[in-house]
Amino acid sequence: MSEVFMGIELEPFLISFKLAGLTTLILFVIALPLAWYLSQTRSKIKPFLEAVTALPIVLPPSVLGFYILWALSHNSPVGAFFEETFGVKLVFNFTGLVIASCFYSLPFMVQPMQSGFESLNKNMLDASYICGQGTWMTILKVALPNIKPALMTAIIVTFAHTVGEFGVVLMVGGSIPGETKVASVAIYEMVEIMDYKAAHIYSAIMVILSFLVLLGVYVFNRKQNKKLGGF
Repeated sequence: MSEVFMGIELEPFLISFKLAGLTTLILFVIALPLAWYLSQTRSKIKPFLEAVTALPIVLPPSVLGFYILWALSHNSPVGAFFEETFGVKLVFNFTGLVIASCFYSLPFMVQPMQSGFESLNKNMLDASYICGQGTWMTILKVALPNIKPALMTAIIVTFAHTVGEFGVVLMVGGSIPGETKVASVAIYEMVEIMDYKAAHIYSAIMVILSFLVLLGVYVFNRKQNKKLGGF
């Protein structure tokens, strides 16, 4: 068994997990107020914001990756500003991967949280406001504790989706060993050089991890639903 795993580098997996962890943390901070606003507002711009948020789901990764690559490169005002002012390049490095991943995985964090907030009992929220709690305290003390299944789904699926990224990370980060070469890119390169044995092993690891993640989500949600049904 040990011979099968000889020569397998763990670094691409570590980079993938590091990228997924940072992306999930950043997106939680960004998505929390956005999901809350979308769940509570009746503004006419709500459909527009929902469409923009969901756009990465339907856009081909190559299209999204191309525009992110352009936006972060020195040819765009944003990329030029960071490069000229701070001497920081936002493409073909880990920083660029994090930014690209935040765009790519945004809907997977926002949509479950929005659905969870929308399912809350409005009377419970109104009671919190009547008791003098502000919006943020209501979100933190009332809303979040009551949408644990949706919250867990958002966090885990966002993490797993980021781990499995390929098109966007390849276009924005390339394949720099030790910095931007994630597991999905490593598998692609193995297939290119026809190293199918290593590709099988890497792919099998990704399949197992993805299955365990999804299994964890379903088991957790089932337990939460049983608890809620017991009251």
